[in-house]
Amino acid sequence: MVAPGFKAVPRPSEGLAAAVRKHCARGSRRCTRWISGGEFAEGGHSLRAMVRSRDAVVIATRVIASPLGPLLLGAVAGGICLLEFQDPARLERQQNALRRWLGVPSVPGNHPHLERIESELADYFSGKRRRFTVPVVAPGTAFQKCIWDALAGIPYGTTCSYAELAGRIGRPGAQRAAGTANGANRVAIVVPCHRVVNADGRPGGYGGGPWRKQWLLDLERGSSQFPPGP
Repeated sequence: MVAPGFKAVPRPSEGLAAAVRKHCARGSRRCTRWISGGEFAEGGHSLRAMVRSRDAVVIATRVIASPLGPLLLGAVAGGICLLEFQDPARLERQQNALRRWLGVPSVPGNHPHLERIESELADYFSGKRRRFTVPVVAPGTAFQKCIWDALAGIPYGTTCSYAELAGRIGRPGAQRAAGTANGANRVAIVVPCHRVVNADGRPGGYGGGPWRKQWLLDLERGSSQFPPGP
């Protein structure tokens, strides 16, 4: 069952195979050790996406519709690595950062992790899911990873302040740095940066826009209405 305002978007069916062939044609060392990943269809044939044991040759991406507008999803062999609202400026920054960390391009394609997160998001938006089980790949600095791990520990339906978030990783007083790391999160909703609010309880800033943050908080409190809007 799909939540109101949440509908399937046609799957891209080409581009990934060509990207894999182009990447491997360079004779890069990256093409020397592979494990099999998800299947990608091209020209009526099934192509096994070639994935290195450490990371993917490409980041498979997909755009889906949601009650909060289009979402861009990205996945590699280890899990989802991108879930962003389609704000052009932020999206470009996040994709560029991800490509720098992983050293691979992103192209439209299918992947089992994309199927899984799309299903789990539908359940989340319909109020049926409180916890995501899809694995997450989140490359970053040591400090960012500590903050993102702490975000994952904030229970559904609750919030914490930036100062509390810094305290949770043993860095009291580093609330500004915690806020910056929070804003650098590339896997929105699943890594719940929307649950961090100002000390006075106001929602505060959010990469997807304050209205989306408020809507997500309301959803988890059982009071969101369809459809949302700015």
